[in-house]
Formats: sequence, C-alpha cells, structure tokens
Amino acid sequence: MASTIKSKLYAGIEAGGTKFNCVIGTDPQTILKRTKIATSTPEVTLVEVKDWFVQQSLELGPFSALGIACFGPLDLQPASPSYGHITATPKPHWSKTDVAGYFQSELNVPVGFDTDVNGSALGEHLYGAGQNISDFVYVTVGTGIGAGIFVNGALLKGMVHSELGHIRLPRDPSQDSFAGNCSFHGDCLTGLAAGPAINARWNCSGSALPEHHPAWDLEAHYLALMCVNIVMSYSPKRIILGGGVMDQRHLFPVIRRKFAQLLNNFMLPETPLDDYIVPPGLPGTSGEVGALALAINAELELR
Repeated sequence: MASTIKSKLYAGIEAGGTKFNCVIGTDPQTILKRTKIATSTPEVTLVEVKDWFVQQSLELGPFSALGIACFGPLDLQPASPSYGHITATPKPHWSKTDVAGYFQSELNVPVGFDTDVNGSALGEHLYGAGQNISDFVYVTVGTGIGAGIFVNGALLKGMVHSELGHIRLPRDPSQDSFAGNCSFHGDCLTGLAAGPAINARWNCSGSALPEHHPAWDLEAHYLALMCVNIVMSYSPKRIILGGGVMDQRHLFPVIRRKFAQLLNNFMLPETPLDDYIVPPGLPGTSGEVGALALAINAELELR
C-alpha cells in the first residue's frame, strides 16, 4: 500500500560506468530513498533499476518525473531519432542503448535526460561549490573523465556535448611508457588518467596505492595539463574536480602547484588557487542532486 506522503515525489538516476545511483526525493535536497545497482549489461542493469523504482512507487506513491544523468557520449538533441541513447561509448555493451526511451516507456513519466557530468555540474551550481558562480567547469575523474561546463549561468551545449575526457595531452614516452587504454584514442586524457588507466598502468587499483607512490605525481601532472586547457578554452571562474579518483585529496595541492608552473604567469587566475581548483561542495551526491533537478525541470517543461 502506498504511504500517505503528500509531497510530490521525483526519481533520479546517476548512471555511471561502475554503478547506477538511484534516488527518490521531494526536492533535490530531500532524498527519501537511495540504492546503488552495479553497471553490468543494459539488459540486466536497466531492468534492475526499473524494478527498484516500481517497488518504491508502490511503497511511497507515484513519481511525478524522472531525471537521468547518464554516462555517454549521449544524443541530447530532442529532434534526433536516437535522442536519449548512449552513442559510441568505450563502455562494453552499452553503445546504441536507448536509456531515456526505456524508462519513459516503463515508468510512464516525464524524463529529463543529460550527461552524468552535466547533472553533477547542475547539482554543484544549485547547492555546492558552483553556487553564485556564472562560469565554472565541473570535472569528474573516475571510471571515465568528463566535464560539465557552465557559461553565463547555463550549461554549455553545442553540436552534442563536451567530451573533455578525450582531449589529447602531450605524453613523453621516456617518462611515461604507458600508451593509454582508451579504446578510441589510446593516450587521450581518459586513456591516461581515468581510474581504469591508473589500474592498467600500475596493475593495482588507485585506492590501494600509497600517497607517495609515483602514480600520483604523474596523475597530478595530467590533471594539471587538463586544467590549463580548461582555462585556455573557457576561462572559468572556478574548476571543480570530483569523482572517485579525486577522493585522493592529496592530489589537489600538487595539481595546483603544477598548474601554476605550467601557466608560467600567463592567464593565471587572480583567485587564490586553493579557491580556484576545488573539490565538490556535495561530495558523492552532486549527480544525485542534479538528477532530481533534471526531473523537476522535465515536469515544469510540460506545464
């Protein structure tokens, strides 16, 4: 039997390459239920997620809308025949998966759909380290690397969406012989610095490496190069670095130091770097908050 909760309920999915974080709330800051479901194949994962939401709707009441912040690349053009799909992705089995359409059909509610990093950026803009900042970049460094870019107070969307994780970086084979593990580009940013790249290069998960392992100096080097490219491309007022790799908080001061060295007093922000390259204000929940905001926006667009 449904409960007597009177507030509207919204559902959110932060769909990542490792897990789907599923939440139910009355607003982005009030989460009533959450669960995590491992990302395996679409045939298994999407059904498990759908079943969980169906069970929660029986217990709590119907949802007004669903927001999905999903790993990609994605088709975000509503007029496109493949809108709502994951397109060509390094994640095995997930290319050409219709994520938004599946949940729209199964749950019969309005669906807001965007990238996982755009969802996290939206969460940080509303309640985290991006509050009251019109121009900032949120980067997730985890299973993959991606960025949500706010320009003039709105998410930047162009031909498709930003794929910062696949920018090319200088790699000196004499210093780093690892050729990268991106299935598309080899030694792009994701191929050199995402979580799986750390695992592949050192034959060990990043969480098992000690703080003073040489892996982290190399990681900080590549992420500092990334931050330099962000500054040169978008001139943001803040860069927020989130994701599982950035749980290694000792990376931040090294990234800031290398970033300043690489810029060499050219385009160096006036803001102190401790306040310029920062961790999320909503650690671990930015994407969930953003997904619920996407749900609310989807409902409002139908009014």
